[in-house]
Amino acid sequence: MASELRRSLDRMRYEVLPVGDAHVEELEPGSTVTVTASPAKGIGPTLDTAERLAARGLHAVPHLAARSIRDRAHLAWVLDRLDAAGVSEVFTIAGDSTRPLGEFADSLSLLRAMERMGRLPSRIGVAGYPERHALITDECAIRALSDKSVYADYVVSQITFDPRTIADWARDVRLRGVRAPVYVGAPGVVDARRLLRIAMRIGLGESTRFLRKQYDAVSKMLARYTPEDLFDELSTQLTDPDSPIAGWHLFTFNEVTKTVRWRDDLAARLSGYADRPA
Repeated sequence: MASELRRSLDRMRYEVLPVGDAHVEELEPGSTVTVTASPAKGIGPTLDTAERLAARGLHAVPHLAARSIRDRAHLAWVLDRLDAAGVSEVFTIAGDSTRPLGEFADSLSLLRAMERMGRLPSRIGVAGYPERHALITDECAIRALSDKSVYADYVVSQITFDPRTIADWARDVRLRGVRAPVYVGAPGVVDARRLLRIAMRIGLGESTRFLRKQYDAVSKMLARYTPEDLFDELSTQLTDPDSPIAGWHLFTFNEVTKTVRWRDDLAARLSGYADRPA
């Protein structure tokens, strides 16, 4: 498993925020970098950042937040900008705005609009939720993923700290007929208190309830957090033909430098382990 986990690190996906400097110079050319969407600032900063990343030779993947796009004319303008920048992959989400800016309330309506326009990007990702979503019911989340899977080349899971929860959810997704591979979403090497604030804000599942109850103890635990334990627990899924898990998606919150250095250190240790004689 060490060799497969080592290879999977080279296929890592990194997510950044469209604010400040993410220090992506640490990344190899061609690395996949996704850019989140800001409900407060709109789609503009996401597109600006994706264009800059693409110009640096990175594989930029902007989040297209349906609720931040007014109508088909606005959508066409967005897609024109991406075409001009050589960006051919997008990640579609509903977005965190409480009220849609225009006619698109969710990612499915956005995907259908792009299809009707004949403007579907060459590669499309969608989100999945191993734990309860903050705004929608489990039943709605399951149905939405099934509907979106018609368009999806892959699914990225929301942050969950429990590998069993992720593995069980991914298996259930496959049993429901969603064939798209799953990339496990996990925080990168992020400041502990910031990570705790983010974790408490984004979800209402068991992981978050535990964090709320055990704030002080978990703060100390997260001070030593890296994604390594999660990846190690799930690495057997990478070679299981019945598992949909295909790799990793790191939410860096713009702490790319620390995250990449952790990855390089882990890769070196795994290479040494894999090269030992049996």
